[in-house]
Amino acid sequence: MKLCMPKQHGAWAMLVIPFWLGVAATRFIWVHIPFFIGWLLLYLATYPILLLFKKRKMPYYTKWAIIYFIPAMAFLLVALMYRPSIIYFGFIMIPFFALNAYFSSQNKERTFTNDFIAILIFAIGGLASAYLAEGTINSEARLSFSLVILFFIGTTFYVKSIIRERKNTTFKWFSWIYHTLIIAGWVITGNWLIAVAFIPSLIRAIYFYGKRVNIKTLGILEFVNASFFFIIILLVIM
Repeated sequence: MKLCMPKQHGAWAMLVIPFWLGVAATRFIWVHIPFFIGWLLLYLATYPILLLFKKRKMPYYTKWAIIYFIPAMAFLLVALMYRPSIIYFGFIMIPFFALNAYFSSQNKERTFTNDFIAILIFAIGGLASAYLAEGTINSEARLSFSLVILFFIGTTFYVKSIIRERKNTTFKWFSWIYHTLIIAGWVITGNWLIAVAFIPSLIRAIYFYGKRVNIKTLGILEFVNASFFFIIILLVIM
């Protein structure tokens, strides 16, 4: 049986990085393991659920939504029993998911607004992982929340400038200027290490613009870039 899996490879980084930065911002506890498994399965469930709003292959996507969603709720229940108030993060995510569903129903899931909403959802997941341990959100968790949003917005600009909107020079300038300002801003405020975390993003945004690079190579390079960002920010917040 072929698995029903999301095709957006970059979303895996958005799933993993905010969550574990949230853990690093506080402390690791055993409940983070079932919580992450539930978070992973919930992400897998949202893929067929959103496709249901397109009203295509309804029985197929309904089946896979159930296959992922039921165990996701079971694992997330462990975290809910440990920290009942964590449910508020789920309530906060609901309107954002509703917007994702709307864009999916309109076949506009690749718009920048929809991408930004998805980034917010994953970033909120990072706050939830930080909250799980201590029942509060500290300054390190708030910083990692802000940084992952900045990082993945830059990634969105980059991907659009070289793939989806490569003929639209507006996105090129958005990408280049955005990355430059992010680095300059952190340098000016004296946060050199954070600035370093964003330098590879600027380099690849400029170097690969206008070049024909296959999707597999881009995926590998994005994995390396995201890993570099993750390691540097770990050093910042720990």
